Amino acid sequence: MDNHNAKILVVDDEPAVRRILETRLSMVGYEVVTASDGEEALKLFDQESPDLVILDVMIPKGDGYYICQEIRKFSEIPIIMLTALSDVADRITGLQIGADDYLVKPFSPKELEARISTILRRVKKTEYRSNPDGGVLRIGKLTVDTNKRKVFSGNSIVRLTEIEFNVLQLLIRQAGEPISRAEILEAIWGYTPRQTGDLRLVDVHISRLRGKIENDPKQPEYIITERGMGYSFQRLLDYPQGSASSEPMGAGIGMD
Repeated sequence: MDNHNAKILVVDDEPAVRRILETRLSMVGYEVVTASDGEEALKLFDQESPDLVILDVMIPKGDGYYICQEIRKFSEIPIIMLTALSDVADRITGLQIGADDYLVKPFSPKELEARISTILRRVKKTEYRSNPDGGVLRIGKLTVDTNKRKVFSGNSIVRLTEIEFNVLQLLIRQAGEPISRAEILEAIWGYTPRQTGDLRLVDVHISRLRGKIENDPKQPEYIITERGMGYSFQRLLDYPQGSASSEPMGAGIGMD
């Protein structure tokens, strides 16, 4: 999927916003479909199979939070939420239910374009990357297949969004090394924090990851908080019997 061949679903009840985004995104090569309410959004999502959704929170016939939850029941594609709500707690709500990123209205269309490009570029990069020599990693009860981008806990699949998998893979690649929230934000979302609230984006995704892979998210054994530094992945790779290696996971695995 070339970034500029991607299909984007824009959901906003303001005609001016839909018109501006459709015009600008079409000009740089995206295919754009638009919806003015939640009911139409879900219908078009099913019909059009978009590669990314731009979703306003305040829409009729099911608000953005509800639509995000409905999409997450059967799809992990990237969702960027637009919100006029200034309360950080309201923005965090969107992330907790499955959004990948958010922008507060009024926003710069150029910044939105940059975030779309970063997310789709990372999806494209990881979608076709193959690592036949080290594609399946076993860490405790977890199995991480970096080729198929799937995670299993025992025999049960763990459903992760594209962003969640990217965060997990980044932490695994640098297992044992603390990674700051700012470094994670730049590596995964493609921008540096401009305000403290930007770093909450990382915290919420780490919390979501823990809720999916940890036995007890409040006492994590995989993703550890490094006070004053950030986060690190602490578990070691389960090497095959007879292997003398005791290197921390990530060393020499070639996951790039």
